[in-house]
Amino acid sequence: MRRNADAGADGDDDAATDERNTGGHAAGEDGDAGEDRDTGRDDAGGEGDGPACEDRDGDDRAGTVERTPGGGRTPEARPIEPSAPEEFGLIQVWWGDGKGKTTAALGMGFRAAGHGFRVHMLQFMKGGASSVEDVRGEYNAVDALPGFSYENAGHYGWHGRLDETDEDAHEMEARAGFERAERLVAAASEADLTAPIPLDAPADEGVHMLILDEVVYAANRGLVAVDDLLALVRDAPADLELVLTGGHEEPDYLADVADLITRVEKEKHPMDAGQGARKGTEY
Repeated sequence: MRRNADAGADGDDDAATDERNTGGHAAGEDGDAGEDRDTGRDDAGGEGDGPACEDRDGDDRAGTVERTPGGGRTPEARPIEPSAPEEFGLIQVWWGDGKGKTTAALGMGFRAAGHGFRVHMLQFMKGGASSVEDVRGEYNAVDALPGFSYENAGHYGWHGRLDETDEDAHEMEARAGFERAERLVAAASEADLTAPIPLDAPADEGVHMLILDEVVYAANRGLVAVDDLLALVRDAPADLELVLTGGHEEPDYLADVADLITRVEKEKHPMDAGQGARKGTEY
C-alpha cells in the first residue's frame, strides 16, 4: 500500500475531539437510528405493536439470531484462520502524556489477529514481570490469541522512575531492542505480506503488523538514536503496518514519515493524586 505521509500528520487532535463529541457513534449513526427503533417496524417494513428488539416468531431467514428485549447478539464462535490484509502499510504514531497509547496499539493488534493477520509487539522500556503476581494481563491475553506474539527489550520497572537501573544499562537494553526491531523489519521485507502467514510462524519470518511499543519514548530519551528510528521507518516494506508508541514530548521528527499521528492528551489522571497502577487497567 502506498503511504501518504502528509495526509496522516494533520488533524490528529481534531479526530480525538470528534470522537468525544459524537459519543462513540460510527459514521452515519445519527438521530435517525433512534427514530427507527421507536416506530416498531417489523421485518417487512410495516407498522408493529411491539418494540423492534422483541423475538419474532416464524422468521425463517437463514442465519437469523433471535434477540431478547435489552439483549445483544452473541457472535458465532469460529476458528481464526490465517489471512492477509488488503490495505495495510501505514506508519502510525501514538504519543502524549495521557493514558492509552499501549492500550490502543494492543487493541489494533487484537483486532488484526482476530482477522487472521500475523502481529508482533516488541516493547521497549518494559521488562518482563518480576513475579507471577506482577505479570501484565495483556501478555496472558496475547498468549491465548493465535497469530499475536510479543517480546520485551527493557528492564523491569521504568526508565528514571521506579527503577534504580543505571543509564548505561538502560541504553544497552534499548539498543539491543532496536537492533531486534531492525531484524524484524528486514524479515518483513523478505516476506510476502500480501499472502497469509501461518499463525504459529516465528516473527523472524515476517509479520503483517509490527508494534514497537515505547520506542518513541526511547528515542526522545536518547536511548535510541532518532536518525536510526527514521531510517527504520523509511526501510519498512510498503505492506507492513508499523505502529510506534510512547513519549510525552512531540516527536516532530516523525511528522514527514508518518501517515497517522495521534496525541493522547491527559486531562486528569489518578496517578497525580497518588493512585498507583492497578491490575487489570494498567497491567
